[in-house]
Amino acid sequence: MRPFLALFLLMTLTATAVEKPNIIFILADDLGWGDLGCYGNRIIRTPNLDKMARQGTVYTQFYVNASVCSPSRCAFFTGQYPSRHRIHGHYATPQQNEARGMSNWLEPQVPNAARLLKTAGYKTAHIGKWHLGNASGGPEIGAYGFDFVGTSEKEGANGPAADPYFRAKSTALFVDEAIKFIGEAGDKPFYLQLWTLVPHATLNPTPEQMKAYAHLRAGGKDFPLAAAMEVFAASVTDLDTQVGRLMAELEKMGKDKDTLILFSSDNGPEDIHIGNAGHSGVGSAGPFRGRKRSLYEGGIRVPGIMRWPGKVPAGQINDKAVLAGVDWLPTICKIAGVQIPEGHMLDGENVSDVMTGGERPRGKPLMWEWRFNIAGEPFHHSPELAIREGDWKLLMNPDRSRVELYDVTKDLTQLNNVAEHHPEVVEKLAGQVAAWAKTLPEGPHDPTAGKMHAGMPGDPPRGQGKKKNEPAK
Repeated sequence: MRPFLALFLLMTLTATAVEKPNIIFILADDLGWGDLGCYGNRIIRTPNLDKMARQGTVYTQFYVNASVCSPSRCAFFTGQYPSRHRIHGHYATPQQNEARGMSNWLEPQVPNAARLLKTAGYKTAHIGKWHLGNASGGPEIGAYGFDFVGTSEKEGANGPAADPYFRAKSTALFVDEAIKFIGEAGDKPFYLQLWTLVPHATLNPTPEQMKAYAHLRAGGKDFPLAAAMEVFAASVTDLDTQVGRLMAELEKMGKDKDTLILFSSDNGPEDIHIGNAGHSGVGSAGPFRGRKRSLYEGGIRVPGIMRWPGKVPAGQINDKAVLAGVDWLPTICKIAGVQIPEGHMLDGENVSDVMTGGERPRGKPLMWEWRFNIAGEPFHHSPELAIREGDWKLLMNPDRSRVELYDVTKDLTQLNNVAEHHPEVVEKLAGQVAAWAKTLPEGPHDPTAGKMHAGMPGDPPRGQGKKKNEPAK
């Protein structure tokens, strides 16, 4: 009887360990929907991420919940819309944050992925970019529930002795630290956030990294922006190389089959007209209108690759599921058997059933806001609010000076505003997003927010918007 009981207990413990997979969340910075080979890019070489895609599932309708870095990261980390925490844009100086009605950091006591998984016995680590509070005197990253905090964007990136190639070499450094953390986790399940600095500006690849793309300018056959693409592609390919190195080490340790991996980006590609965009502005949003800061698809629809052998279907391109950053926390908590604290309102939903091959419509609509100016081409200047429900996406200003409705499953470029043809859909979605906006903390809105022609030379004066229900040009 005793040997049988011992065997039963061993089997139970083994099953419990398998039910709590290791979890790795790799988040690139300003990587566009169309910047990877598995998403159709034919210039940039990304063999390792393409391999991850073949071993897992590529989601073509994967959204972030903000069109810039800090709020997007907050949504992944908390399962809530970032505006609930007064994170409307990127964190800057305390003076700039105050002027925009923002907090200076995400409060550490807010339930988040690291702290919740730690209660389930996970070893937790954050390595790389943070950007959830840059103000001096703010909480240390470890205060959010991380057992290990690796090199951040602040270390080595600034100062008189700064390494000019720090950003170019940062992903390799981050992966070195990730490999060490994973090895030291032993038999305990781990949660690792590996958030890269690239391909965010300013890019300066090493000469060795640049060699792979010397052909882009060879023989005097330059195409427009070839020099910028050479730099951008080299940076993305090195990111891919380092992800491949991490995957190889996971396999060597025998942990690759028990590890769920999400690879994504914090927002769409940078706009080439931004002053410090440098070479980052040639990133691809695929077929979509909009770039970073815009609520059109190109600003908020990003790569989403998941891999978990035996759980996430391999070799699948999922064009049906609509997933979002706010879904990450409830999903991994479900997988790890973690209860969401009472009173923590989730804006996302548990999509573990969809992630593992199930099919169902999304249970909640997705909402967005952008209160500030959108620099660059007027074509990408979206209204202030957006909502996606089913196949419909509505964008509007609170005063309805612009109202745009698109079937984003058919009109990928969002060029055919059908608002006047579907007034009942407009009223339904407008009511939902307007009601949601009223629940958000009050704060200043840039006078150019939501204007089609904000701040471009030769455009109409600032403040001149479109007429109600006038189709976007």
